[in-house]
Amino acid sequence: MTRSSRTPQRLHVGGETYLWSVRHEHHGEESHYEDCQDVLTVRRPGALGRLELVFAAGRGHDAEPDRLDLHDPGTVHALLDEARLRGIPVSADSAEQFDGWPLLDTLAARRS
Repeated sequence: MTRSSRTPQRLHVGGETYLWSVRHEHHGEESHYEDCQDVLTVRRPGALGRLELVFAAGRGHDAEPDRLDLHDPGTVHALLDEARLRGIPVSADSAEQFDGWPLLDTLAARRS
């Protein structure tokens, strides 16, 4: 079954509930996009703040990570766990953006 990646999905982690979604963005003029990126957004229900893990094209990476599926709840859970281990917060009152590639690279290395 296909679902909209922008529709927030629920994720339960250690007694906490989070909402998450994935979006794909293009930058530049419509006829000539300069770059694109996938953004995984995680937030707590009712909170204005959120964590955005950005997976930008470039530096040897595709815009769409193919090693782990950002639309898979297990991958999102693992990314959230890794972010929390590194002290990256899911803030209740502000939006924070972080490069998601280092987290994804760590998870991919663990699965190898």
